Amino acid sequence: MKNLVFISCLILFLGCNSGIPKSRNFSDLESIQLKTLFVDLNDNKVDLTVYKGKKIVINYWATWCRPCIKEMPGLKRAEEILENHNYIFLLVSDEITSKISTFKKDKNFDFNFLKSVESNETLGIYSLPTSYIFDENGKKIETIVGTIAWDSEQIINKLKIL
Repeated sequence: MKNLVFISCLILFLGCNSGIPKSRNFSDLESIQLKTLFVDLNDNKVDLTVYKGKKIVINYWATWCRPCIKEMPGLKRAEEILENHNYIFLLVSDEITSKISTFKKDKNFDFNFLKSVESNETLGIYSLPTSYIFDENGKKIETIVGTIAWDSEQIINKLKIL
């Protein structure tokens, strides 16, 4: 009887499993894209795969986050320094686009600001700022939680060799 139950369970498991397609190996960046929708400040959908072949820094921030705002000048300088090293910087907030646009205008920051349609918490981001660095193939190679001196010699040199 035990053998019959075992064989029945095995047949059921294998039979159900055979109809499931093998999952594709997504890059980390593609996985993020599958979890959430990003829009620019004009509410146009942004497909992160257009940046394939570039190193990407995604910095999650908020308009009310003082540490986020404090690190932005250094983040901008790092973006300028690393422009010739194939980097793109994306600053992502889950706030409404009008609030992000007003912040951009008031603070005069010229970043590539995006809005995440999903909340930060839904994406597993519980501390701001949080930054992810992806290589040219979309593989996440670094996670940074909290503020850093983006334009410091140490960080710039590290980013150059990543």
